[in-house]
Amino acid sequence: MNAHHPINIEALLTHIPLFEGLAPEEITRIARSTREIHATKGDILFHKGDLCSGFHLLVYGQMKLAFTSQQGSEKVVEILQQGQSFGEAIMFMEKPYIVFAQALTDSLLLHVSKQAVFDELARDHALCRKMLAGMAMRLHQLMNDVESYSLHSGKQRIIGYLLRELPEADTNGSAVAVTLPANKGVIASRLNLTQEHFSRILHELTGLGLIVVEGRKIHIPSVANLRKHEG
Repeated sequence: MNAHHPINIEALLTHIPLFEGLAPEEITRIARSTREIHATKGDILFHKGDLCSGFHLLVYGQMKLAFTSQQGSEKVVEILQQGQSFGEAIMFMEKPYIVFAQALTDSLLLHVSKQAVFDELARDHALCRKMLAGMAMRLHQLMNDVESYSLHSGKQRIIGYLLRELPEADTNGSAVAVTLPANKGVIASRLNLTQEHFSRILHELTGLGLIVVEGRKIHIPSVANLRKHEG
């Protein structure tokens, strides 16, 4: 972790969706127990088994949550983007982390202390509802993932992923491009595929004329045609 000039934590907290609508004095109280963390690419934020003392907000950059199997292979559970929070559920359970977190790019995070959150929840039930909604959305996404792994082929998973990654304005467009947020190995693990299987399917979709691969950029000549193959 590198040393950097201090940032305005209060200003950053006001832009976090979770804290929208909080009064200035509430933000000030939370900011007093919040610290900034600058992570360079590859840094481990926490390991599986570490004690959880709060939750994190990703101000900018990219993080992955993952665990390592007994065979030594890595399974990516989630790829976190700017503005997302993580660790709330473990914080409430008061258990050690069940995954590790690693920076995929240089990142800035805020760590909000558990006690500060508990104090605010006691004062503000609206914040309680927001945190519950955020955790419920994540649980819903995990259930969708389990369903996808169980019922969908690798090809369907990749097509579904590409369609979800489309910018909203382009969901019905013709020729669009999706930039993968991480390298192919990380994306493959996120979709419960080996990197080799992932690459084979991209090659197959390329052969069908459904995509054109250019590094991390995936060009989609026709969204409508790709949807037909989603299954």
